[in-house]
Amino acid sequence: MTAPPDDCLARNEWVCGAYLSSRRHILWEAALQHVQLTAVAVLIGLALALPLALVARSRRWAAGPVLGVTTILYTIPSLAMFSLLLPVYGLSASLVVAGLVLYSLTLLVRNILAGLRAVPEDTRQAARGMGYGPVRLLVAVELPLALPAAMAGLRIATVSAVSLVTIGAIVGYGGLGNLIYAGMNTYFKAQVLTASVLCVVIAVAADLLLLLLQRLLTPWTRSRS
Repeated sequence: MTAPPDDCLARNEWVCGAYLSSRRHILWEAALQHVQLTAVAVLIGLALALPLALVARSRRWAAGPVLGVTTILYTIPSLAMFSLLLPVYGLSASLVVAGLVLYSLTLLVRNILAGLRAVPEDTRQAARGMGYGPVRLLVAVELPLALPAAMAGLRIATVSAVSLVTIGAIVGYGGLGNLIYAGMNTYFKAQVLTASVLCVVIAVAADLLLLLLQRLLTPWTRSRS
């Protein structure tokens, strides 16, 4: 018995509107988990990367170890990383978040450090001459001028995290990766394609939002261009 001509689910087609309409809630929940895991991991990574970059900038001897360790972490295969973290976090969302945080550090630390190092020394001296202390100098002068480079690293780290979240499907916390993994096991074409496309949509949307945020926070770069 052949499938009805209008039943794309029964025919197991790659593009199927019936899949979207019948699995709306499943897709929404998976996409929401995907975004949550990505956002939490990137925010924690940013909170850790900023002090590491400041230490590497202020103490020359620390720059090599900081950059070296974060680079080594980035080279560890994702499956191996999750296996190493498994005894600490168990089969939980924290395992996925911890892995993503470690991967994001390389991109974030390097770009923040590059931005801080690119601040002209004349600008620092002028701010000190106006009575700026170390904290005010950092917050009001150095970080704003380092923002374009830092945001570039943040955008790359976010897009990378969106992709790497899918690996979390091996522990049941992979967002849309759960659907991709299940769809591959059952050869459910519409599910694999739809979840994959949604991953791309999330990555592109996140990148565009961060680009817009960068333009809002750095109006001087717009006027210069």
